[in-house]
Amino acid sequence: MSATIPLPRLPLGDAVESAVDWVTVTFRAVFRTLRDLGEGTYDVLVAVLAGPPAWATALALVVVALLVRGWRLAAGAGLGFALVIAVGQWDNAMDSLALVLLASVLALALAVPLGIWAARSDRVSGLLRPVLDLMQTMPALVYLIPMVFIFRVGIVPGIVGTVIFAMVPGVRFTELGIRQVDREVVEAGHAFGATEGRILRDIQLPLALPTIMAGVNQVIMLALSMVVMAGLVGAGGLGGEVVSALTRVNISLGVEAGLSVVILAMFLDRVTSALAARAPVSRALAASAA
Repeated sequence: MSATIPLPRLPLGDAVESAVDWVTVTFRAVFRTLRDLGEGTYDVLVAVLAGPPAWATALALVVVALLVRGWRLAAGAGLGFALVIAVGQWDNAMDSLALVLLASVLALALAVPLGIWAARSDRVSGLLRPVLDLMQTMPALVYLIPMVFIFRVGIVPGIVGTVIFAMVPGVRFTELGIRQVDREVVEAGHAFGATEGRILRDIQLPLALPTIMAGVNQVIMLALSMVVMAGLVGAGGLGGEVVSALTRVNISLGVEAGLSVVILAMFLDRVTSALAARAPVSRALAASAA
């Protein structure tokens, strides 16, 4: 029989809830402004993507695929988008695409500067590492609980939760890419009198671009993986359809919405990968390896 050590219960959750209450009340006006701004930006994106006829937006996306990757990706994207339209999920797919694009842009706007800062300071890197570990391993649903409390149900808690969940690889890949730049190249820049800013802009960032683009790809994929989670807090789109199918045990709706998510994921993954491969540094590395 094992002996148990009596420990007093640590009210950690209650302390966090009290902190969230205080933040919500103190910064109520700020959060209301952020909510209005987020909803307004999302509505504009939805109007751009879902406003035109479905065939027109699908054709524009197919042209993007043709320009960045070639006719094979364009043909696959065309077939995929035709399937999304045929199963009646096009408007929901555009809602989800707007959420993913907006959340990814916000995540990268935070992640890339943090990655650069971490690459240039070991102390910042050491402080960020456990925070990033926490953000990456915390169950995604947990992010949505305080977001719902602060912003109420709707699209904004879904966007904010997605930003927090998706930005981690953006920070890690940016730091990794800059740290992997050859020290001799950086020292040559110093020898020619370049400032730190010019070394960053003209040497480190261009050489780190393939790695940073891999991080961009991961940010977008993680943002798309949060679509269904965001549906739980009223974000709508394909996530809302999946949640509705789950609550009503509607297999056909779940399959159609799930396949639409997969088609969007494959399109975004192939397009961002192709953009990374078209970077001058990536072409030079591929040519040297050939």
